[in-house]
Amino acid sequence: MKADLPPRNSPAAPPALHMAGIHKRFGAVQANADVSLTVARATVHGIVGENGAGKSTLMSILYGFYTADSGSIEVFGEPAYIRNASDAIARGIGMVHQHFMLVDTLTALDNVMLGAEPDALLHKAEAMVRPRLAALMKSTGLLVDLDALVADLPVGDRQRLEILKALYRGAKILILDEPTAVLTPQETEQLFGVLSLLREQGTTILLITHKLKEVLRLCDRVTVMRGGRVVHEAAIAETSVEQLAEAMVGRKVNMGRQGDAASQAGPVLMQARGLVVQDALKVTRLQDVDITLRGGEIVGIAGVSGNGQSELLEVLSGLLAPSAGELRVGEQAFTAARWLDPRTARHLGVAHVPEDRHARAMVMSFGAWESAVLGYEALPEFSRQGWMRHGNMRSATAQMMDRFDVRPQNTRLQSAKFSGGNQQKLVLARELGQAPKVLLVGQPTRGVDIGAIEFIYGRLRALRDAGCAVLVVSSELDEVLALADRVIVMNQGRISGELPIKACTEARIGMLMVGERVAEAG
Repeated sequence: MKADLPPRNSPAAPPALHMAGIHKRFGAVQANADVSLTVARATVHGIVGENGAGKSTLMSILYGFYTADSGSIEVFGEPAYIRNASDAIARGIGMVHQHFMLVDTLTALDNVMLGAEPDALLHKAEAMVRPRLAALMKSTGLLVDLDALVADLPVGDRQRLEILKALYRGAKILILDEPTAVLTPQETEQLFGVLSLLREQGTTILLITHKLKEVLRLCDRVTVMRGGRVVHEAAIAETSVEQLAEAMVGRKVNMGRQGDAASQAGPVLMQARGLVVQDALKVTRLQDVDITLRGGEIVGIAGVSGNGQSELLEVLSGLLAPSAGELRVGEQAFTAARWLDPRTARHLGVAHVPEDRHARAMVMSFGAWESAVLGYEALPEFSRQGWMRHGNMRSATAQMMDRFDVRPQNTRLQSAKFSGGNQQKLVLARELGQAPKVLLVGQPTRGVDIGAIEFIYGRLRALRDAGCAVLVVSSELDEVLALADRVIVMNQGRISGELPIKACTEARIGMLMVGERVAEAG
C-alpha cells in the first residue's frame, strides 16, 4: 500500500519524519534517551555513531521491531503508531538491513512477492508483479535478473533487490543500514547513483553508516549519536570528517598516517614465489605472484575486490594450496605438492585474521570464550591430556576483552550478539595474543566504527614496531595509505605494481588498479 504524500514542493509540506522524545531501555541499558530527529522530505539524512550509540535501536523503533517506552513519531505530518513492520510498511517506511533478509533458494521475483502476493495462484501473481517490477527497475536503475536464484546473485545485486523489494511495497522513507559494508568500490558507486536518483524522485533516505566520507559525499544533513543521545546535527556543508569523528567518540580522533614509514625493514619472515591458483572451473585467480614480507614492516595490498587478494591471503595462511609456487616461512620451505596447512602456520608463528569473520574467524552460535580460542584450543594453557580447560579459556578471554576493549565484557555472550567492531576486536585479540611473527589481515575494519578503527590501527602499528611482518588486504584505499609502509597493487590476479609509501598517490595506485603502468619512483 502506498502512502499518500503532500505535494513535494509545497512550502507548507511537513517533514518526512519527526521523532520526538524517544526513550527506550533494555534492562539496565538506556539505548535511547530523549532522542529527537527531524528529516526533510526528498533528502538523504545520515545517522552516525559508534557501535552501541543507539542509532540501530532508533531505526528499529521507526520500523516497528521495537516499541518506544515513550515519545512520538510523525510520518509526513501524521501521528504514527508503529507496532510492527507491517505498520511501518503501511506508512511508507522500508528498511534494508546490513545482513540481507532474502531467501537464497527462491528467485529474485519470488523474494519481492513474498508476503505481498497479489493473487493466491503463483503464476497469476508473477504475471501481475513482473511488469510492475520491470517499470520500477527502469525508472530507478535497480536492475536485477528477476529469474535468478538469490543464491546465485552477487552481493551488489542482492542489495539492489532489497531496495527494489522495499520500493515495490510503497516505501517513501528508506532506511539503509551500513549499505556499503560488503560492497566493492564499483558497487558502491552504482549504489550512490541509484540513491541520488531516488532522492531526485522524492524518496527520503536514512543512511546508517560508519563511513564518514560517504556521509559527506551523499547526505544533505547528518545526526551524530553517542551514548543513546543526539550529540550533534548539522548540514553537510557545515561539518567535516574531523568534526563528526570527534562528536562520535567524544575526543579528537586521528585516522591518518602517524609518522613516517618504518625506517628499515627487518629480516625476511615469509617469502612466496611463482604462486598460481586456479579455481574449480580452471579460471586462474593468481598468476605468477611473488611476495616478500619482512619484520618491522606493514605491507598493504590494494586493488579492486576480486582481483586475487582473497586467494593470496588464503594461500599464505594455509587455507588454500596453490596449483604452483613455493613458500618459505622462516627456515621452513613448502611446495605446491606439500603446502602449508593452518595448524602448521600457527606453529610457525603465522596468525590470520580472515576477511569474512562470520564464516572463517568465529562460530556465531558459540559463546565468546569459545570463539576466542578457536585454532588455539590444543595449547597446554587450554588443554590437558585431551580435556579442554574451560576455566582457563574463559579467564584468557576475559583478559583479551580487557586488553582490546571488547564490549560487553561478557565471556559467555553468544558471538553473534556482539557488534561487528567488537567481533573484530575479539578475533584480533585472539590472533595477536600469541605474539605472531607474521600477521595476515583481511579487511581489518570492515563494518567497524571509527573509535574501533583507530584502536585497531594502533594495535597493528604496535605489532609492526615489535618486529612482526604485517600484511593488510583492504578494499579501502584510505586504509592502505594510512597503514602501509609499502604498497602492492593487484589486477587480474597479478601484481601490477609495488611502491614505497612515499611514492604513493591515489592517482598512481588507481592507475595500477586498472593495470596501467606508472613511472618508477625516484
